[in-house]
Amino acid sequence: QGQLAESGGGLVQAGASLRLSCAATGRATRSHTKAWFRQAPGKEREFVAAINWPRKSTYYSDTVKGRFTISRDNDKNTVDLQMDRLKPDDTAVYSCASTPWTVVVVIPRDYDIWGQGTQVTVSP
Repeated sequence: QGQLAESGGGLVQAGASLRLSCAATGRATRSHTKAWFRQAPGKEREFVAAINWPRKSTYYSDTVKGRFTISRDNDKNTVDLQMDRLKPDDTAVYSCASTPWTVVVVIPRDYDIWGQGTQVTVSP
């Protein structure tokens, strides 16, 4: 079994920053590609950012590129998402996910372990 647990969500005003963290346990700690996805009400789950191992190559969606930064610490088994210059359109439930793929993949069905998600709300 493997689990992922997110933390760090909350309510902020537009322009503010938040840092999300995802803690991995069990087989989710293996050095596979980790990613963040988000889902807003009434919308499909959307890829946000991913980071692979061991090269730690990163990939971002166009909507967050330049504002969000993904990082990982394999010693601590965590993956963080630093979100700067937040916009109301960033409001969603953010979930971290793990996949055995060692290259970055952006389709949700390619990820086999998911966290419960954490709510991020950005007010105008």
